[in-house]
Amino acid sequence: MFNTFINFLSLFKNIPQTDIDIIEKELSYRQVIEGEILLEEGQICREMFFVCKGVLRIVAKNEKGNKMAYFFLKENQFCSILNSFNNNILAAEGIEAACDAELIVLKKQKLLSLYEKLPYLKELITGITTQALLDKIQLRNSYLGEDASLRYRNFLLRQPDIALRVSLSDIASYLGITQQSLSRIRKNMR
Repeated sequence: MFNTFINFLSLFKNIPQTDIDIIEKELSYRQVIEGEILLEEGQICREMFFVCKGVLRIVAKNEKGNKMAYFFLKENQFCSILNSFNNNILAAEGIEAACDAELIVLKKQKLLSLYEKLPYLKELITGITTQALLDKIQLRNSYLGEDASLRYRNFLLRQPDIALRVSLSDIASYLGITQQSLSRIRKNMR
């Protein structure tokens, strides 16, 4: 599993074998099942996850107190609540497994230790997570102002791999519509 992580990082920078050995010593592997909570909203995020297989969801409670899916992260993506992780503050969101998943776990203290040993790694991971955050914002903004039917159609076009692996309730939540509305939309598309 560590190879998946190293291969991904190697897409952006050539990493010498001696550094790979150092990095792998600080990583851990975790399998999670659908619905498993990795970070509860209101806790301090002390782990960053790299998704090797599966899908994670970022969740938060809306004004009515209902848990909503705010974003999905899939293979070859980092997942963390960066504001909490970087600033040691309570997370406004939580992280859950949207389906069974296999993860590489980077504990904050071990990651900071890696940054000291391999300073280029901080720039590399920060660059990747910053670009991913910008992509996430752009994707979420692309759904704004569209009616529910168009949001769903665009979701299927933009994130088909997610649509096939997460529950309809998660999709409805993510798109800001009720599950009943999503069922009607899906029925009308046939």
